[in-house]
Amino acid sequence: MRKEYDFSNAKRANHVPHLSKLQSETKDKTCVVIMLDNEVLQSFREKAEAYGLEYQTLINQTLMAMGQRMN
Repeated sequence: MRKEYDFSNAKRANHVPHLSKLQSETKDKTCVVIMLDNEVLQSFREKAEAYGLEYQTLINQTLMAMGQRMN
């Protein structure tokens, strides 16, 4: 790995077609960092795999369902 990289000629994501498409698909989502117990994460990974989902999707669905029940 280099100590320094030159990004002076880099393009913004919205100027790269496939990245622009990805951004438009996720415009209603925000990337966050969250600390979870290892057991919790492992449980979500296992359940998500059984359902054929990504674990992040299952966590999002679970939180949305909890939020709806709280209202």
